[in-house]
Amino acid sequence: MLFGAGAPGWPVVLTDGPVVLRPYRRSDAQPWADVRRRNEKWLAQWEPTPYGSWHDLNSPGSFRAVYADLRRSARQGAAMPFAVCYVENGEERLVGQLTLGNIVRRAFCSAYAGYWVDAAVAGRGVIPTALALSVDHAFRAGGLHRIEVNIRPENKASRRVVEKLGFREEAYHPRYLHIDGAWRDHIGYAMTTEDVSAEGGLLARWHRVRTPA
Repeated sequence: MLFGAGAPGWPVVLTDGPVVLRPYRRSDAQPWADVRRRNEKWLAQWEPTPYGSWHDLNSPGSFRAVYADLRRSARQGAAMPFAVCYVENGEERLVGQLTLGNIVRRAFCSAYAGYWVDAAVAGRGVIPTALALSVDHAFRAGGLHRIEVNIRPENKASRRVVEKLGFREEAYHPRYLHIDGAWRDHIGYAMTTEDVSAEGGLLARWHRVRTPA
């Protein structure tokens, strides 16, 4: 069962090469649990402070609660939550998540982007491609004007993603979120539709960055 209609342009499936963004399905419970549990050391240090064990919070049963919450937000038009998949040898597997959340309309027309990815495919351009796909979709079919990303200063891999794509560094937020057991500072990055419209979109920019002339 797919997420119901909510925000403009939702639900949708977006693809570029081996990267596929799609709404979560109920059948993703076990693959989601497997990849999350396998990546505890890779992910836990960057995520909100847990209220239980990583193994329990990332079980197939926990996915059902996550799925229901994301589906509700999507139906209300407050989020576009994507399962990030990677196609290899003709087989599609779930390798991460990218969510455009806290969507605000009217005069603001903005959203926050958050993402995680399986360490096994890190460095293959999966998340930069996913972020570029989702931002272009948000600016066009989604009718948004601005996308923000907030990242801990120590998270160099995540910062490289937004910096390669050309997000502006706009702010420093002291003690912004409670992450991995403490209130952590974050750097605020942002992009508006005007920043990439003349280039044919963010995905077009990303392709030029990856394959310079």
